[in-house]
Amino acid sequence: MSAAHEGTFTTLRAQLQEAAATFAGGPDALEEILLGIVDDVDRAVREPLEIFPVCHHSPASATAMARRLRQKQPKVVYLELCEDMAPLLTELRNCRLPVAVQAFASEVDGFPAEWTPLSVVAPITEASAEYQAIAYALDTPGVELVLVDRSSDHVFQWDPRGAADSESDSAAASADPDTSSPAEEEAALHGDAVGVELGDLRPRFAELEEHLLRHGKVRHWSEWWHQYVELPLGDGDHDTYRQVMLLIGSLFRRLAPGDPHRVQVDEDRERHMWTRMREHLAATGADPADCLYVCGAFHAVSRVEEFGVHGADTFEIGPRTATTWQYGLIPSSHAAIEAQFGLAAGSVSIAATVWAKNTRRSGVKPYRLAGQAGGRKTASKKLAAAPAPAPTASVPVPAADKLTGFLRRPPVLDRLDEAELLGWSVEIVRAARRNGYLASTADAIAVFETAILLAGMRDRARPTPYDFQDAAVTCIEKDTVPGRRDVRRLVEIMMGGDRVGQVGYDALPPLARDVHDRLAPLNLKLQQRGVQRALLNIAAEPELERCSDVLWMLRRLMPSGAARPIMGERRLGERSIQESWDLALGTHQRALIELGYEGVSVEQVLEQRLRRTAYGPQATAATVLETVEDATRYLRSRRLADELGTHALEVLSAERSVDDAPEVLRRIRRLLAYYRTSEPVLPAWIESFVKTGYAHYCTLLPMAFTDEDATVRQVAAMLGFLFSMESLALSLGCDRAQLELALAQSHPEDPSKTALLWAARTHLGLLSRADLRKRCDELLANPLVVPAYPRYLSGFVHALEPVPSLVDFVVEAVSNAFGRLPDPVLLPWLPTLISTLRASGTELAPLLIREAGRMFPGRLAALDEWVPPWRARPEPEAVHPVRGANDAARGVALLAAHPATCDAVAGLLGCDGTWETPEPGPSGAVLAGRHPDTAIALEALLSGA
Repeated sequence: MSAAHEGTFTTLRAQLQEAAATFAGGPDALEEILLGIVDDVDRAVREPLEIFPVCHHSPASATAMARRLRQKQPKVVYLELCEDMAPLLTELRNCRLPVAVQAFASEVDGFPAEWTPLSVVAPITEASAEYQAIAYALDTPGVELVLVDRSSDHVFQWDPRGAADSESDSAAASADPDTSSPAEEEAALHGDAVGVELGDLRPRFAELEEHLLRHGKVRHWSEWWHQYVELPLGDGDHDTYRQVMLLIGSLFRRLAPGDPHRVQVDEDRERHMWTRMREHLAATGADPADCLYVCGAFHAVSRVEEFGVHGADTFEIGPRTATTWQYGLIPSSHAAIEAQFGLAAGSVSIAATVWAKNTRRSGVKPYRLAGQAGGRKTASKKLAAAPAPAPTASVPVPAADKLTGFLRRPPVLDRLDEAELLGWSVEIVRAARRNGYLASTADAIAVFETAILLAGMRDRARPTPYDFQDAAVTCIEKDTVPGRRDVRRLVEIMMGGDRVGQVGYDALPPLARDVHDRLAPLNLKLQQRGVQRALLNIAAEPELERCSDVLWMLRRLMPSGAARPIMGERRLGERSIQESWDLALGTHQRALIELGYEGVSVEQVLEQRLRRTAYGPQATAATVLETVEDATRYLRSRRLADELGTHALEVLSAERSVDDAPEVLRRIRRLLAYYRTSEPVLPAWIESFVKTGYAHYCTLLPMAFTDEDATVRQVAAMLGFLFSMESLALSLGCDRAQLELALAQSHPEDPSKTALLWAARTHLGLLSRADLRKRCDELLANPLVVPAYPRYLSGFVHALEPVPSLVDFVVEAVSNAFGRLPDPVLLPWLPTLISTLRASGTELAPLLIREAGRMFPGRLAALDEWVPPWRARPEPEAVHPVRGANDAARGVALLAAHPATCDAVAGLLGCDGTWETPEPGPSGAVLAGRHPDTAIALEALLSGA
């Protein structure tokens, strides 16, 4: 380096060498670190392209940036921000800050599928240096803004899953343990996106941060930065600010732990940024003296070979993956920024307050985008062209050494602003009383005095907002919080509150604008935060039906609180004539904007999501049938419903488990009922589904009866499908023998499944009611089986799903159990019965209650004389062999005497034939007497029938 350059920080180097020798007892690593810090500052100051170091959301950085931009008037501004986000910055003028620039990818090509969705956000507040640079560049003619940081795609390329959250530009990994979490709704505005922020400046060496907090007598890093950096630099000149920030960046960089991956990512980012800047300078021929490079102080003191306009061109920027990225602006908030980047609760709000005070005190006029929402009205015309700065040399002369004087100067103690502190004390007492605290004027005085006391104990003449917050909590907070907010939260609100941004209509994606346009007939301010009530009288105003369709689709696509129906429902084949909705689209603006990344209309997005669900690797027949229902209910698309229904048939054929049998049964019944009432013929896929499902469940039935993993409810649902769809399946060519063979091959061991099998055989006529009742009586009579009898009853209760006609027998069986089972057996089973009825309450409980109401007496007085119907039922009368034979003979004679009746029945059935005259012979009574065994067999047959 030249002698002039050596002399810039000569005095500071000599003092640091002397200090290192004194404290370390000789030259060692300490001297190397201290002198290395000075070298880093010197190198950055001498760079021909001016480097402006910043810290994110720092009022001092924002003030210094506004001052420097008005002094230098650069023609090119290089900004540390993802290069692919540049087209969105012009839309900031249509938003109310804070907002976040977002890159979003719902489908990936080149990344693991489990990473989806990919999201990168860069929050921007008015009290930030990056916003000052953006506003200056966009509203000043002849100024170019160039984003030079890696693309959103490279954020995930360079960071394997688990490392993306720990990189230098996402401070979420180093969350402050003392941070109190704000309201969940506002803190979650960024979702699970990876945050990229300009100028993350925080010690990565845990022991260093602990040392600074302990000796600074502060609770968290945000308070330390406010006290020892923000306040001293708030009124400093440009050279002092720049050199101090470079010093801090170099200190934190040299004392950072040696994480190889993190260091590699930081250095690759710096190589990327300097490579992009040299490419731009070469392509445009811009003079580095007319440019300004805005980056975090950590990256401003980079030591890579590619550093500077004369650095080595050895870094090759890799290509992006084939992933399609969508870009937009989403609302942000102070709480969301604090939660994502590990800042103390309320620190961003305090920074906004300090920014406003700095601009008033220093007289610096900040930049603001023309037409920016949320501020004072300004002229719509752009700023006048920047006056040409005075001619400068291509290599500017380094600034004088301001570090030595800054480090040797004792801290300037601000005098106490009693009026400001008194105003705070009165306001916090007023806010506490509004929120249920029993605060008084004495509490205001106590807060005032305690804040001064705490500041003195912490070696501060002027209480900071953090001192005031601690004093308010000490003097006002009680054992319990009477309202929703505690005193700490009230102080944060008083200091500026959790400001929530809003994306303007013109900056919304096409889908979001389309939603607002289609809901315009509701005459609501949907962009406002909060819940608004919408009343739709569709019968009187048919045009509101289109609004109803949009709201139901938003209900399906967005979080539950965005559009919540109060009155009205959307079922298959039904339409409401009146509806009432609670809408909070302004509160859930981020979710609506992210919908816009997936398509240009809600119909398109819903169709894409239904297809994605139906054709996903985890799709089951039940989930595909659900997509068919949604396609019919929300989109009224027969084409899509037929396509998804055909796919449901394929998925069902490939399934080898019966886990979703209850859901399949419920949905296919609903779809069948809809198509039978709304269509002249059933869709082809429905017929194929029933036919295939009949054969499919017949095949799986024997295995399900014996499989321990298959529950009785699932087996009952299979039988319900087979029995309820049997008539349709047989008409389509299925064979009932399949079902009979399946039941014959079923040999369950579980009592509940055994009872279910008995019920199924009774339904098919393979087991009579008398035999079923006899088997139950035998179970109750067997003391070894009595403990397991409630499980048989559970099976009978589940059997009401496939065999609802068995409800009278189930009531009889449950009544007998209550009457004959001992309490040690009956009482433990009652919770199982209740849970079974609750799980299938809409189907089973009404059947049992209706049948029990029909059987049991309606008055308590009649209960003593009441006899159960199954006990009062007379036994079938035995048929005498001879009498039975005579009855049969008389029947034959009766039919022969009136042949017209038989001919009519035969014609109805399509049978052809002629009457034959019987040969004369002995009568039936004579034959019955000669052959008594035949008569006895006939008696048994008739009694069984």
